[in-house]
Amino acid sequence: MKYLIKRYLAVVYEALLMLALALVLTAAYIMLIGDASQGWKRLGLQILLWAAIGAYFVGCWVVTGQTLASQTWKLKVVDAHGQLLSHQQAMRRYLLACLLLLPAGLTLWWALLDRDQQFLHDRLLGSRIIELPRT
Repeated sequence: MKYLIKRYLAVVYEALLMLALALVLTAAYIMLIGDASQGWKRLGLQILLWAAIGAYFVGCWVVTGQTLASQTWKLKVVDAHGQLLSHQQAMRRYLLACLLLLPAGLTLWWALLDRDQQFLHDRLLGSRIIELPRT
């Protein structure tokens, strides 16, 4: 259970980091484009935020297997063989995680029931989050 608590704390930390990124990008977007509360400007902002957050996650998973939050909590995303994710695997992980968060955070709740305490998107893709030894 301690492992699962670490993972959920990492999710909270990650959410705070993504909130900060979203605020900065939104401010820049509004300064350049203007009011983005409706129409194509709103859609453009949503696409920008989704793509920027995706680039952060995919880049981190491919290069080190760790985001800032997972570095703090000594967690790492690997494939079924314990290797770093390929670019394609990381993109699929991001897309599936986004889709499985939509129905009330399903992918996060799944870990409570999973025998290895993995998120649903990891279970479906064959990736997993491992705990690194403390140094």
